[in-house]
Amino acid sequence: MSTHQIQPQQYQELLSAKQRAITEQFARFSPPALETYPSPPSHYRMRAEFKLWHQGDACFYAMQPPGDKSAAPILMRDFPVASKTINAAMPKLLDLLAAQPDFKRRLFQVEFLSTTSAELLITLIYHRPLDEPWQQQAIEFLAELKQSLATEVSLLELIGRSRKKRIVLGNDFVTESLDVNGTEFRYQQVENSFTQPNATICRKMLEWACQCSQALGGDLLELYCGNGNFTLPLAQNFDQVFATEISKTSVNSANYNIKANAVENVTVARLSAEEFTQAFAGVRPFRRLQGINLTDYRFSTVFVDPPRAGLDADTCKLVSDFDNILYVSCNPNSLAENLDVLTQTHSITRLALFDQFPYTHHAECGAFLQRKR
Repeated sequence: MSTHQIQPQQYQELLSAKQRAITEQFARFSPPALETYPSPPSHYRMRAEFKLWHQGDACFYAMQPPGDKSAAPILMRDFPVASKTINAAMPKLLDLLAAQPDFKRRLFQVEFLSTTSAELLITLIYHRPLDEPWQQQAIEFLAELKQSLATEVSLLELIGRSRKKRIVLGNDFVTESLDVNGTEFRYQQVENSFTQPNATICRKMLEWACQCSQALGGDLLELYCGNGNFTLPLAQNFDQVFATEISKTSVNSANYNIKANAVENVTVARLSAEEFTQAFAGVRPFRRLQGINLTDYRFSTVFVDPPRAGLDADTCKLVSDFDNILYVSCNPNSLAENLDVLTQTHSITRLALFDQFPYTHHAECGAFLQRKR
């Protein structure tokens, strides 16, 4: 996505086109009316990454036009879809880099991760080894950048990366705070790990999932829990939550977030959805489940937020055994394929469009299904 594609005055028209497309795509399931959750038309992305384009002493952020790798890159100093915090930092970072040619030497990529409370983590990625002299330069560079952003950034962290090397100045994470139906949840968000890019839409998804599950009770199984983004607020609605995630970094963050938010009814295990399916069916044991007895849970609801490929056949079969299914998807096509199976036993009682990625064809959807009676 490039700056010339961002036209806020066209946002509602583009959103309406997505609504029509999703309504048409899912019509065969006879769902209730589509619920739509719009994004702010600008400054909605909490993370962004750019190639760095060197031009004499100056440098610019560079993005390739979509679908045309041979085209000249689009050069920019700001990015209207990114958060105000990121936009405040972007030009000041470039100006400081331009004044320090040795520090920017062979710097080829810059990544930003921000929060709604103006915390910011910047990662500088190099095509050269990072050593002790670089680290000393980075300490001085960070001090200058903090001074220039003193009124616009509440916390600033810096990381340097090169091949097989990572130097962290301060922390390698920021802390996001989200108000979900009147309750504040705090999330550790670690550099180079998955986080929801659109904080406004993330909060709306959390509220929607909590509203769907408010009266369900019993125990919850969550697959693909990430850093506990959905886990923490959903835990309020259930007696116990058992959550799985395959990424070690995300599991560590999930456990950190559970403790930081004083949530006491959640257990997280490092398992893929496929592995949990095998464990739950008794096909094979896992040392990572040592001390956990899955038969102690009274699962009646499952929550899934899978990768773009959706649920594999075995996991889809597992999910269909639950009375209530909450499904959040970043790919309407794989969601529709899974619903071809799940709607044989369940009915869609709520269907939602979350406009996580404005000005693109991408659509995030939510489906709440309950077993047919």
